[in-house]
This record gives sequence, structure tokens and C-alpha cells, in this order.
Amino acid sequence: MAFFDDILNNLPEVQPPTQKKLAFNEKLKWTMITLVLFFVMGLVPLYGLGANALQQFEFLSVILGASFGSIISLGIGPIVTGSIVLQLLNGSGIVKFDLTTHEGKKRYQGIQKLLSVFFVIFEGAIYVGMGGLAPSPGISPAVLIFQLFLGGVLIMLMDEVVSKWGFGSGISLFIAAGVSQSLVIRAFNPLPSPSQPGIAAGALPGLIQSLSAGDAITAGLFLAGIIATIVVFVMVVYGQSMKVEIPLSFGRVRGYGVRWPLHFFYTSNIPVILVAALIANVQLFAKLLANWGYPLLGTFSGNSPVSGFAAWLYGPQITRLLITSSLSAADIWHALVYMAFMIVGAVVFSVFWVQTSGLDPRAQANQMINSGLQIPGFRKDIRVLERMLSRYIWPLTVLGGIAVGLLAALADVSGALTSGTGLLLTVSIVYRLYEEIAQQHLMDMNPMMRKFMTG
Repeated sequence: MAFFDDILNNLPEVQPPTQKKLAFNEKLKWTMITLVLFFVMGLVPLYGLGANALQQFEFLSVILGASFGSIISLGIGPIVTGSIVLQLLNGSGIVKFDLTTHEGKKRYQGIQKLLSVFFVIFEGAIYVGMGGLAPSPGISPAVLIFQLFLGGVLIMLMDEVVSKWGFGSGISLFIAAGVSQSLVIRAFNPLPSPSQPGIAAGALPGLIQSLSAGDAITAGLFLAGIIATIVVFVMVVYGQSMKVEIPLSFGRVRGYGVRWPLHFFYTSNIPVILVAALIANVQLFAKLLANWGYPLLGTFSGNSPVSGFAAWLYGPQITRLLITSSLSAADIWHALVYMAFMIVGAVVFSVFWVQTSGLDPRAQANQMINSGLQIPGFRKDIRVLERMLSRYIWPLTVLGGIAVGLLAALADVSGALTSGTGLLLTVSIVYRLYEEIAQQHLMDMNPMMRKFMTG
């Protein structure tokens, strides 16, 4: 056990800042530096790469924060997979961590990082060994695996840099960057579409050209994608603004109080990130297995799964099928199964995330007590706070998980301009990022507010 603890303590990590609160400009600087590095690394090709069978899965690379064929071909996949495995082990009781103590949290984070390193090596070996990223003649597969390992570890460290020195988390930032890039290209790209050479690939120029040509079906598809994107954006922003505010008072100062906000999307976008990454990994491994001659998870027609487990986890674009008059009852059942999987998965990961990230009622009650807060009219007792918070936190965890899972699934089947799940994540990430930046800016501009927030 001591040897294992030595391994956890000696894993590479980014040291946190020594000061309690970083300045706004400092956080913004490190966030922007990391974002630029992410885009630059996505342009660095793998040395010795031959066939790139993963290139056709560009829509999955957006969710994984990856650029297939580059040094960051693995993206955030290993980090998220390690988190999923550890949450399932902890939530099922197979492995139990005392997350109420500093040592327990440190051990949990160390094992999560160790699992991430393992999955960097494992997924890199799978991608290369199963022909997803094949080496050129005369190049050893180990050369590609080493480069993937290097890129995966760099992504892990960049995630830590953003979490400790910047705004939000690196995982969220990389997803938002990839989806935003994809959305801009699919909305405004004036270049001809490969499937329709006479029509622009971008939705807005394509809509204008198809209307000019009198092509009602193509115009309808472009218009449906634009409307679906706008509707998802509005619904996510509205959901993010919903919250329950619990009135609290300062025990030592009469007449002063605050409202402690509990957002409707209590666990934010984390559950959808985990579900989306799980589905993306299943799709990728299913395709690699099918190419290898073992279609255990399903068969494919081009890039789309047509049978097996992988097919049920691929959301059918109901709007496109409806406009082209090819919608069938089987497609509706397929969409319902996909939506059910997204909803159940989001709820499960929401519950696990609350238990492992310090968002449970006891941890929140401790935070309030340590801040000198209590419920007006009640004695200062952590048990009273915990019981009161339990009435809100667990319903918000479940309802918020259902809402984000449903929104993500509806965005996918409605045919939004980019991945529906990715679009939901990006709007949610940018909204939370805006809130964090606004709060930090307010604290930097107002010394009294800074003193109040930092105690």
C-alpha cells in the first residue's frame, strides 16, 4: 500500500497558485494560453502516420475534444473514461473513498489521474493496433503510441492548468473550443458541399442558394438545422438561469444575510460530458472492431452504424427524415431508445458526481457553516442545514440530469448544425464561464466585494 501511495504522490501535476485568489488578468492569461496551445497541438500531425481511418469520425472528435491524426487524437477521452470508471466503482461500493477528508479526496484524485494515464496508453494502443491510426511502412507502431501518450499527458496537464490557474476546467474549454469551431464552419462555410457541389456547405449561404434554385427540400433541411440550433441555445440559457435561492443569515451579524443559489442544472454539464464521451468511445471501438472483422458492437454503412448496440446509441435525425418523407415507426422507436439512454445516463452520472465532487448536502452544509452562515430562525447546527439542503439538492440533481439528458437527445435528433450534445455542452459551458468571469471581474473591481467573498 505504501508503494502504491508513493506512485500516487509522484504522478506529474501542475502546482496550484500560492495566493488564495488569482487576479482576473492572470486567470484570463492562462486560459487563453492553454486554448491557443490546444489549437496548435491539433495542427501537429503524428509523425509516421499512414492510413487515418478515424478521420471519418469528425463528428465524434468534437465531443472528445480531439483532432484525429494529430498529436491530440485521444483528446479528453482517457480523462473522462478514467472518471467514469472510478465513479462507477465508488458509486457501486466496490471501491470506497472517504471524500469528507482531505486525504480521501487526494487519494481519489490520484487514482483518477493514474486511471487516466492507463487509458491514455490503452486507447493509444487500441487506436494503432486495430488500424484506426496505422503507421506508414517502415515505422514502428510504438512510435505512434508514444506520440499519442505524449499528447494525452499534455492534455491532462493542460486541463490542470485551466482548473487551477484559469477559468472553468480544461475539459469543458476544449469541448467548447471544438464545438464552436465546428459550428462556425457549418453555419458560414461558403465552399461547395461534397455531396451537393452546386450548394454551399454552410447553412446560411446554402439556404440562400437553395432558395434561389427553388430546391425546397434542401432549403428546408438547412432552415431546420438553423432553427434547431437557435431553439437549443434559448432553452439551455433559460434552464441555466433557473435556480432555487436559500435565504441564509450571518450568525454574528444581525440584519445581514445572503441568498445561497442552487441551480436547476445542479451538476452543470458534467453528466452530459460523461455520457457523450461514453457513447463516442463505444462508436469508435465498434467501428474499429468492425474493420478488424469482429462486429461485436454493430455493423456500419459508411460512418453510420446500422445494427447492433452501436446503432441504438446513434441518434437518428428525425427532422431530416420527416422533411425527406422517409420517417418510419422504427426510426421513432430508435429515437426514443436513444433519448432514454441519454436521460438515464445523465441522471446516474449526476448522482455519482454529486457524491464525489463535494456537492452533496453534507459538504454544502459544511461550507455554509465555515462561512458563518445559518438558516434564519434556526440554531447553528450542521444537521439542520443538511436536512434542509437535502430537500433541494437531490431533487435538483435528478431533475437537472433528466433535463440536460433530454435537451442533449432532442438536439441530436432535431438535426442541429453541429452535434446536438456538443451544442448543449458549449452553451452551458460558455454561460457558466461568463458567470465565473463576471464574478471574478466584480471582485477585482470592488475591494469590499473581494473582502466579503474571500473572508
